[in-house]
This record gives sequence, C-alpha cells and structure tokens, in this order.
Amino acid sequence: MTASTLPPAPRGSARSGTLMTISAMLFVQLGLALSTGLFEQLGPLGTGWIRLVFAAALVLVIVRPRRAWFTRSSFVACIVLGAATSGMTLLFTLAIDRIPLGTAAALEFLGPLAVAVLRSRGRALLWPLIAAVGVVLLTEPWTGNIDPIGVLYALAAAACWAVYILCTQRVGDELSGVRGLAVSIPVAAVIASIIAAPSTIPLLTWEAALAGLGLAVLLPTVPFMLEIQALRRITAAAYGTLTSLEPAVALVIGLLLLHQVPGLLPVVGLVLVIVAGIGVERSAGRAPTAAAPPDAAPAAAATPSTDAAAAPSGSGEAPLERGELRTGEPA
Repeated sequence: MTASTLPPAPRGSARSGTLMTISAMLFVQLGLALSTGLFEQLGPLGTGWIRLVFAAALVLVIVRPRRAWFTRSSFVACIVLGAATSGMTLLFTLAIDRIPLGTAAALEFLGPLAVAVLRSRGRALLWPLIAAVGVVLLTEPWTGNIDPIGVLYALAAAACWAVYILCTQRVGDELSGVRGLAVSIPVAAVIASIIAAPSTIPLLTWEAALAGLGLAVLLPTVPFMLEIQALRRITAAAYGTLTSLEPAVALVIGLLLLHQVPGLLPVVGLVLVIVAGIGVERSAGRAPTAAAPPDAAPAAAATPSTDAAAAPSGSGEAPLERGELRTGEPA
C-alpha cells in the first residue's frame, strides 16, 4: 500500500496530532543540526545535495508516481515547487554554516510569515512590525558579530520558502500532497545535483554516503510521515500555531547539540518572531467554504493549505486533510 492510498486516520485524537507535529519539528531541526557534521567533508552545498538525492530516492520508492496523476499545469507547478525546495534547502544549509541554527530558523520563518501577512485580515500590519523588531534583536547589527552573508542566505531561503508555500498550495489544489512530492523532491535533487554534484562526488566516501542516507531518513522522510498523520488530527489553526514555535525548537537544538549559546537580546528577538507568527496565523487563512446542509452529501475536502497561514480556529473547524502539508524543510 502506497502513502497515497493510506486509509483515513482517526480524527478524534488532537493530543496525538499535537505530539506528532512537535516530533516532526524536532526531527527537522535535529536533522539540520546533525547535517553540520558533514560540512567539513562535503561542504554545506554537498551536504544539502546528498540529503536531497537520498530523499528523492525514498519518495520515489514510497509513492511510486504515475503519469496519469498529473495534468500539464499540475506537473509544471510541481517543477516550480521542486526548484523552490532545492533553493530553500541549499540556501538554508549555507546559512547555518555561518550563523547559529536558531537565528537562521527565525530569519527563514519570515518567508511563511510574509505569506501569512498577505492573507491576513484585520490589523495585520502589527505583526510584521513585531517581527522586524525581533529580527533586529536577533542579528544585533550594531555589534558587527553576525555574518551578513549568512543572514543573506537565510533571507534568500525565506524567499524560497514563501514560493514553496504558494506553489504547494497550487499543487495541493490539484493533487494530494504525497503525489506532488513525488515530482518536486526529485526535481529538487536534480537541480541540487547540477549545482553541487560536480564538486562533491570526488569527496564522497561510503561513510559520508551512509550518513547522508541517515540524514535523508531523519529529514524529511520521518517528519513527512508524522505530518501526514498529524494533519488529519488537529485543526489548521492549531497546526499553524505549533509550527510558529519552530524557531524556538531550533534555538534549543542549536544550544544542546551545537553549543550555540544565544545572548539575551537574540532570545528576546526570537520570541518576538514567534509571537508575530502566532498572531498573524490567527488572522490569516483562505476563505472558508459555505457549510453544506445537514442532509447534503459530504462535500469535497477543503482547499489545501500548506503553511502556518491557515484558517482561524473555531468550534466547527475540521482537521486538515492529507494534502495540507507545510513541511520542511523538505529535505
């Protein structure tokens, strides 16, 4: 049985969905932190490349894509999504080679935050202002200690994440999230291969290849499978709020595994970015569809949304469907 034909998961366990979402974030940041161990041998680009290549192989084996799944427009959208995935992965890997993981994660989070602001209702301008203050405190430009190239890499990764969100929404409107990944991740691997493979292949050893395979399982395979289950158990608003905490998870992982000890102001800045993410998430979302009458046939699944910019929570809000994936730090 492929991932795209899995039976519906139980919908009553919000607590298990919350635990799965948190676990997925932990795996993402753990995979990123452990990726730095290959930087010395393969470099950041080579490390990102080998993760994408193995992740593509795993996705192809699990999903087993079929040509009949895709229309021309959905296939093109998947290709653009793959390009965004590749840019996000490689640029973020370059960023964490120069700046702390928590800082890089908070800067990258500006991508989905910007998309959420564009979708938000009401007094949305407050949240970008709070986020901007947070970024200034995170980077402390007046000290000259932050690597400006690393910041630029993280901001470029944020732009790619914003494109990723918009493309995933387009793909999710036409395909399940699993089917879209069957094209986007291999495309991301091909693009990364063009950029990084020529300089990385001569450096590969069996040990590095096995480490890359393990990292690909850790990120994105395990988080992806966790999110498939979690997104069928919790509401869009709950999921968006939880993923807004990812920069904090990155800060803790960076502290424990990479011994990156932040100062007081960067911690305050990170908290402000998280607050902005939660705040804008509560006022963002795609327009809800009209409720069907009680005796009507079940309606089609709601249009998928793939990021923290999800519909506000409410007593009548259904859990997200399988296609409503944010993920990832893809690979």
